[in-house]
Amino acid sequence: MSRFLVVGEDAIRDGRCTDVYFERVSGVMAKDGVNPHVTMEVTAAALPGPWGVFCGLNDVVELLEDLPVDVDAMPEGSVFSRNEPVLRVSGRYRDFAVYETAILGFLCHASGVASAAARIVIAAEGRPVFSFGSRRQHPALAAMIERAAWIGGVDGASNTCAPEGIPLAGTMPHAFVMCYPREEDAWRAFDREASPEVPRIMLADTFSDEADEAVRAAACGATAVRLDTPRSRRGDLRAIIEEVRWELDVHGYPDVQIFLSGGLTLEDVVAYRDVADAFGVGGAIANAPVIDFAMDIVEMEGRPYAKRGKRSGVKQVYEVAGRRVTLPLAAPAPEGGTPLLSRCIEGGAVVARPTMEDARERVLSRLSGLARGG
Repeated sequence: MSRFLVVGEDAIRDGRCTDVYFERVSGVMAKDGVNPHVTMEVTAAALPGPWGVFCGLNDVVELLEDLPVDVDAMPEGSVFSRNEPVLRVSGRYRDFAVYETAILGFLCHASGVASAAARIVIAAEGRPVFSFGSRRQHPALAAMIERAAWIGGVDGASNTCAPEGIPLAGTMPHAFVMCYPREEDAWRAFDREASPEVPRIMLADTFSDEADEAVRAAACGATAVRLDTPRSRRGDLRAIIEEVRWELDVHGYPDVQIFLSGGLTLEDVVAYRDVADAFGVGGAIANAPVIDFAMDIVEMEGRPYAKRGKRSGVKQVYEVAGRRVTLPLAAPAPEGGTPLLSRCIEGGAVVARPTMEDARERVLSRLSGLARGG
């Protein structure tokens, strides 16, 4: 048993982390000799907004590698709409049935985080956004949270277990300031001892008025001040930010920026993006609603076959002149259409492995269009 209540990689890879009914029905089917060839598609009938960002494919590929299946998917980082298949798996049902739980878990959670991050990055209108929410989730998920947030477009992440290549960002906790006799002692120690590449962002709301602490922090070498005032003490946050900006300017610190954090929502980012220079966003990214994907049979032994409420037959999604079209896979492709689902795994062999940077670039290339509603 693990020291912490964490499911190990081997249990996931071996299909032992699953919903129990998959184990039970697989046993029944094995005794009856039933194991049809099926194709299953992953779709979302509803989304938290008009679109989502497809994320988590890397883990699905790792999970299904070496199994006797074919896997096709949209590239990780693709923007998708409801009812569009983002992934399909073809093979003998019992060969991959127990993996449905993990497949959906990988995709639902990571896609939810990436989608929320992308919406907040759009809302910030070019101001830096940093993922500060790993403490709002189980620590075993830190790498996944930060990876999905990075793919969604954030400018950096706070957790030291973020995958390599993601810039780490952070300031200082209130506890650090409180461990020194005066705020100035803490700020000066940070400025003196922190590595040169670490930005001198000083927390400016531990004991005193935010404007007062901001000016004093600037005098101690701050290049930016972070406002993290609890909601119970904020009052009119816009007025506070504007006062901090005024006092910094009149005291000769016009270049000291204002970094806003502390339970920020997408609505907060919209409300304060004209007066704040950067945002540290926690739960609104890390605790984002999952994308409610489902995985359903659409083909059985080569013929269209689906339960009620689902569209039968294997499908392809095409990008055609800036719009999306979903058609049966066997239908002729629309003129000028680009197919979006492509082969990732062929008979258990990986033929295309997702990369984090490709996925991020795919999202970033779409942000301006999404901001305009496209």
